[in-house]
Amino acid sequence: MKLLVTGATGKLGSKVIEALLKTVPASQLSVSVRNPDKAEGLRLRGVDVRHGDFDQPELLTTAFANIDRLLLISADGDNETRIKQHGNAVVAAARAGVKFIAYTSIVNAQMSTNFLAPTHKATEEAILKTGIPYSFLRNNWYLENEIPSMQGVMAGSPWITSAGNGKVGWALQQEYAEAAAAVLAGEGHENTIYELSGKLLTQDELARAFGIVIGKDVTIQKVDDVAYANIMKDTGLPDFLVPMLVNIQKDIREGTLEVPSNDFEKLLGRPVTPINEALKQIVEGFAK
Repeated sequence: MKLLVTGATGKLGSKVIEALLKTVPASQLSVSVRNPDKAEGLRLRGVDVRHGDFDQPELLTTAFANIDRLLLISADGDNETRIKQHGNAVVAAARAGVKFIAYTSIVNAQMSTNFLAPTHKATEEAILKTGIPYSFLRNNWYLENEIPSMQGVMAGSPWITSAGNGKVGWALQQEYAEAAAAVLAGEGHENTIYELSGKLLTQDELARAFGIVIGKDVTIQKVDDVAYANIMKDTGLPDFLVPMLVNIQKDIREGTLEVPSNDFEKLLGRPVTPINEALKQIVEGFAK
């Protein structure tokens, strides 16, 4: 059984590979990466490193050759670009004869109004059209996405949000990676959908939990989208990032990530890490 992970040098992909290496021989693992040099460490550990580029379908077909089970990790970029790239990967997987595709999607992908959802909806549909057995790993939100807010608070700033009372199912990226590894290497996951959400919390609840972890009262500053955009600009963020951050807050406010589920526990064999413990792990990482 040959397994392959795309984007294996990225933040999520690298964690998936490490999780797999705990249970799967390196000889059964392959990775498809845009820059093979960055995966030299994996090659030295016995992992089969292949050159794959979502913008070059012919490379992908070769990269996916003789692969039984594929984990397609969603790429970065705008929706239009990603839809095309993911489409290339799905076509290549079908041409290569891949027997199973797991894909990192977003919660409630087919019905969601989240600004990121069009990519995932289109990719899920492309996979379904191939007839290849699949598993859609519909990820909620990485807790690590809130690190800038955490660091701002630790530097003396308030926790700034325009997300209102919208709830998010935050979980550690490590847990999303372990769930993906469990599906890729496990049995009985054909034609499944997993809504992967941690305990649903508001920004207020997350900020208060963070305050408990760092032993500090956290001031929560609630603003509208315009004010949030201006504050983000004033921090020196690149202009192209600001609309994305505003959209994230808006989509949280509108409930697009408020998807309750215990699917994490099904895949991990345990409950997701409690939020205070997860935040503590992140804070401890700041000191490293």
